[in-house]
Amino acid sequence: MKNITSITILALLINSFCYGQKTYTYSQPKELNDGWKTSSLKSHEIDTTRIYKLFDQMKNGKHKIHSVLLVKNNQLIIETYFNNYAIDKQHDLRSVTKSIRSILMGIAIDKGFIDTVKAPISKYLTNPIPTKNLDPRKTKITIEHLLTMSSGLDCNDWDKKSKGQEDKVHKKKDWIQYTLNLPMINEPGTISNYCSMGSILVAEIISQASGMPIDKFAEHYLFTPLGIKNANWGHTSDKKIIPSGKRLYMTSRDMAKIGQLILNKGKWHEKQIVSEKWIEKSTTPKTKITGIDYCYLWWQIPFKIDEKVVISKTATGNGGQYIMIFPSMDLVAIFNGGAYNSQEDKLPFAMMKDIFLPIFKSEE
Repeated sequence: MKNITSITILALLINSFCYGQKTYTYSQPKELNDGWKTSSLKSHEIDTTRIYKLFDQMKNGKHKIHSVLLVKNNQLIIETYFNNYAIDKQHDLRSVTKSIRSILMGIAIDKGFIDTVKAPISKYLTNPIPTKNLDPRKTKITIEHLLTMSSGLDCNDWDKKSKGQEDKVHKKKDWIQYTLNLPMINEPGTISNYCSMGSILVAEIISQASGMPIDKFAEHYLFTPLGIKNANWGHTSDKKIIPSGKRLYMTSRDMAKIGQLILNKGKWHEKQIVSEKWIEKSTTPKTKITGIDYCYLWWQIPFKIDEKVVISKTATGNGGQYIMIFPSMDLVAIFNGGAYNSQEDKLPFAMMKDIFLPIFKSEE
């Protein structure tokens, strides 16, 4: 998660809003026979004034947020869309897809397709194999190193000089081969750099180990059990992309199901979809990237509220795509947006810190 700062809502939105034009009217999210129970925000013993004021401002102003959803106690209580987005419209999840790949890896291990994250990637990734920059350290790269972005390969999306920076890789014909051929710059497991190609290798390992393209694997083992029917895989690149290289497109409600699955320790409506052991392991910090705790393709981000720290398990994507899970508060927050490559994509963090978390913390 790059450049998280002490951004305030006022600092991001000053001069953006025109007051007094329209008034936000709250309505309870609809029950659509999609697996979600809903309840009214008014049933919670909280002061909703700041929430209504926030949505008033957003309704009348210019911003790049597309959706805000909150799930409390397993029930959807806030569902608001902006900028021509709607309940059934898919959104490009960008790097939130990484965190979902982490869940898929847990399922692959649960189902016996993969033995352990400690296994070298060469055990399951048999085609292609490295053909350039042959280095004995490559044989030591494990699945866990990919999940913690500590493979040691010259792959850093936040360094334009890195040979494995994702924009450079997107121009190549064979993303998998090119990534495996990157030079080693660190011993595996020592330093973590944000590397999108590593998560694509994770998807390819699942695919080769299971004998199923990652989209079919996800549909069979994750999306169908969750009742997710409106999702697909794609990419903004004009090149032909293998399934493992594609990103997810999904509705905000279905993103919330992913968050609730994590909150419920792998269960959805009492059905264990991925093991509780994997959820605990994959969302526990293993390393740090830019000083922030990183797990298995999930971030652990702290919020300081009233002198106390509230921990979130968070999936992030460029432009303002977030799944934020707050286990101590039984709360899931979903955001989508179009603030690509902009500091405006941090607005949801300010909204959680300044508005939602203090309000719901007061309920406890």
